[in-house]
Amino acid sequence: MYDYLIIGSGLFGATFAYFAHQKGKRCLVIEARKHCGGNLYCEKIEGINVHKYGAHIFHTNSQRVWKFVNSLVEFNRYTNSPMANYQGELYNLPFNMNTFHQMWGVKTPEEAMQRLNEQRKEALLHMQEMGVDTPRNLEEQALLLIGKDIYEKLIKSYTEKQWGRKCTDLPAFIIRRLPVRLVYDNNYFNDAYQGIPKGGYNQLINQLLKDVEVRTETNYFEHRQALDGLAKTKVFTGKIDEYFDYRLGYLQYRTVKFEEEHLPKSNYQGCAVVNYTDRTVPYTRIIEHKHFEFGTQPVTYVTKEYPKDWKIGEEAYYPVNDVKNLDLYTKYVKKAETISNVIFGGRLGEYKYYDMDKVIASALSLVEKELA
Repeated sequence: MYDYLIIGSGLFGATFAYFAHQKGKRCLVIEARKHCGGNLYCEKIEGINVHKYGAHIFHTNSQRVWKFVNSLVEFNRYTNSPMANYQGELYNLPFNMNTFHQMWGVKTPEEAMQRLNEQRKEALLHMQEMGVDTPRNLEEQALLLIGKDIYEKLIKSYTEKQWGRKCTDLPAFIIRRLPVRLVYDNNYFNDAYQGIPKGGYNQLINQLLKDVEVRTETNYFEHRQALDGLAKTKVFTGKIDEYFDYRLGYLQYRTVKFEEEHLPKSNYQGCAVVNYTDRTVPYTRIIEHKHFEFGTQPVTYVTKEYPKDWKIGEEAYYPVNDVKNLDLYTKYVKKAETISNVIFGGRLGEYKYYDMDKVIASALSLVEKELA
């Protein structure tokens, strides 16, 4: 008999398994895929660690989390500095003085703020003319925060491709704030710590699961009755609605189609991430994987990402956090609270978009609560 059956070997499940094992608990981790690591999994091809399920860049302000992951693997000094391509025009991200210079030709923070405030004022006046006091949707919210030019070139179509809905149909709370930097700084994250594990994310997952029993190619739902009898407690990191056989209804997700390509050249786009922000390009971004680890290989691998609505049988990536889905999730949480021996965690178990450091922090919180 195991103490814990951990369903899913992604970052949440692997982190919990690591600490549970350290506390002397007997754990079994099962994974439906052929490999461990969930969406962090990398495939090494011609010396390049290809992020098979989308780009992952570790960043955090938590010294505790940073110390923990660095106790397992060494991180490089990668800094996320993506570009945006709008109809062939290139812009630095996040929105900073480089972006404003590229957009308007301004050179000083004062000139940039003048442009931003003029466009914010226009957006506010337009809303007032319509008798609107509070932004009713993402478009109105974004126009108030950043103005028309940046919204139309760098936000609108990218967001609509990402979510499969018009910005006027998306809730305003999706964009609570849009950071504006009045300095020439292309570092996408403000966090104190940032990097990629040297050798790829498999190194991190392998260390987390090093001494833990793992069974891959084991689908929980195909062997549910037998697996349920193996442990006192389950840690479930899959879709919470699927656990309950979708009895209350289906939560909505977005999924992504990845189109990977080998190119016989050493450098395709000059950085790891380029967002394509106009509607005419069907994909949202191109990832060039070698740049995450400063690769010098004579070839390169790129991946185009095509977001789309999720259907049963596909991988679920992003929860659709609108009022309807959050209400349904709340109902599932209440149902989960009636079961004493099942813990739901991670991005799908909690129906929440999580950065990696927050996943680890959430697993640490569970460890403290469960294994104190």
